[in-house]
Amino acid sequence: MPTYAVSMSKPQEKARETAVYTHGHHESVLRSHTWRTAANSAAYLLGSLEPRMKILDIGCGPGTITADLAALVPEGHVTGVDRAPEILDRARDTAAQRNLTNSDFAVADVHALDFPDDTFCVVHAHQVLQHVGDPVRALREMARVTKPDGFIAVRDSDYAAMTWYPASPGLDGWLDLYRRVARANGGEPDAGRRLKSWALAAGLTDITATSSTWTFSTPDERAWWSGLWADRTLASAFAERATAGGHATPEQLRAVSDAWRDWGEQEDGWFSVLHAEILCRKKA
Repeated sequence: MPTYAVSMSKPQEKARETAVYTHGHHESVLRSHTWRTAANSAAYLLGSLEPRMKILDIGCGPGTITADLAALVPEGHVTGVDRAPEILDRARDTAAQRNLTNSDFAVADVHALDFPDDTFCVVHAHQVLQHVGDPVRALREMARVTKPDGFIAVRDSDYAAMTWYPASPGLDGWLDLYRRVARANGGEPDAGRRLKSWALAAGLTDITATSSTWTFSTPDERAWWSGLWADRTLASAFAERATAGGHATPEQLRAVSDAWRDWGEQEDGWFSVLHAEILCRKKA
C-alpha cells in the first residue's frame, strides 16, 4: 500500500484560503452535487474502509457522499466540513433523512484544519483541490490529521481532459471561459493531472494514482447534464464572476447556455468527465 513517510507538525501560523469558490451553491450547482454518491464518486476508496473508521470528509457540500461514508462505517464516525456555513444545514438534513447518527458537520478551511494530529483513519476530499489556493499545503494538512496507517484520499476532475461529441464551438468556448474564470479565482481547473505531483510535493510517497470517468449519453443523462450547465452558466456564482471579472458579457453567457441546450438535444451526444484519484497511506 502507499505510505506517508514525512513527519508533519501543525504550522505555527495558520494558512488561509486565498481562492474563491467558482461555482457557489446555486440550485443548478446543487443539482449536480446532490447526485454524487460514494459509489459514483469515491469507488477507489471504498475497498479500504472498515466499519469502525473515523473519517473526515473535506468540502462535504450537501453531504450525499458524507452520508454514504457514514453508512459504510456504522461503528465509526464521519465529520463533514466545508468552508460555506450555509451548505452545512443541507448536509445535516441529508444525514437526518437517512437516520444516520454517526456524523457531524463543521466549518473548516483545508489549509488549516482545526483538529489535532493523527485524528482520522481516512481524510477524504472530492472535487476540492481544484478550488483551493495552495493544494500542496492542503495535502500536508490532510496528512497531518490522518492517523498512522490511515488513508489520504483525493479525487478531482480535469477540465482540459473533458471531451464530447458532436463537436460544438459553443462548448469549446464554455471550456475556455470556465478555465479562465477558475484560474482568475485562484484555482486550477486542470487539477486532476496534477494530483500526483502535488502529493509528491507535499511529502507523500508510494502514491496509488488511478482515474475514472462520469459519462453522460442517454437522453435523460444528456438532458440533466446539459440543463444544469445551461442554468449554471446564467444564474450561478460562475456567471457573476465571469461577468464581473470581464471574462464574458451576458450575451456571451447566453450563447454558451444555448450551446449546452443544443448539445443536450443531439441524439448522438456523448460527454465524458475524467477524474484523477490518489490514495495514500500514512506510515505507521
